[in-house]
Amino acid sequence: MSKIPVNLGPVQETLLIPLLGRAVETKKGSGLIQDKKAVEIVDALDYDFSKWKKSKTLAGATLRTRLFDQYVQSFLSEHPIGTVIEIGCGLNTRFERLDNGQARWFDLDLPDSLALRRQFFQDQPRRTMLEASVLETDWMDTVAATGGPWCFISEAVIIYLEPDQARKAIAQIASRFPGAWILTDTTARKMVDSQSTHDAMKYMSSDSWFRWGCDDPHEIENWGNLRLVRSRTFLDADPDLMKYMPWPTALIFRWAPWLIRGKVEGYRLNQFVVEA
Repeated sequence: MSKIPVNLGPVQETLLIPLLGRAVETKKGSGLIQDKKAVEIVDALDYDFSKWKKSKTLAGATLRTRLFDQYVQSFLSEHPIGTVIEIGCGLNTRFERLDNGQARWFDLDLPDSLALRRQFFQDQPRRTMLEASVLETDWMDTVAATGGPWCFISEAVIIYLEPDQARKAIAQIASRFPGAWILTDTTARKMVDSQSTHDAMKYMSSDSWFRWGCDDPHEIENWGNLRLVRSRTFLDADPDLMKYMPWPTALIFRWAPWLIRGKVEGYRLNQFVVEA
């Protein structure tokens, strides 16, 4: 059977990193995640994943996914018939992992990413793919029509925008969706400036590197009627997740976190609420 070609823009190509991470963890049998769909997709794509096979970033990307999953699970626990919007969904399988049988779900992404996604996923009665940029606003009408409550997820997406674009994207959502949860990661400016040595991004064109640096997530509260509810680093991951990390990493995280605190503190996973 012929494999499916990958024709993605430079930033969109980065969606393949977390996809591979989930597939690698799944193949372990007792890894951070069980995602047979990710394995299926990796096996079906005509793409050279070998450059990332030994990257420590793969486990980190999967840990990030699990931490975002926890935020979404908290939202669905409070709002079981709410609406979840996956910004820059790529080839994510969060719906497959977390769907409660009641929530409304939208997968938002650019045309090239959605064209690839449609090779493996289809719209369903409660799940719809939206072809658009987060910087546009027309898609918001469809989402707003559900009546909410809403949970917007940006997992390694908005950080790839220019700083003024990141502010615009978040501010637009905040102004349109009162009461919404906005889940987004932030990267310190020094992380933005050191991507040439990052063990995954160094293999990518600089056109694909993230652009928005944010040293303090509280800055975002000034972009709209936003309140920072929770901000975590990998050091805040639950022990039941850390036990699946590679043993040297898990050992340092548990017994000597000060050795890496300066390195990991700059990357944060944040939960904001739009004050009604």
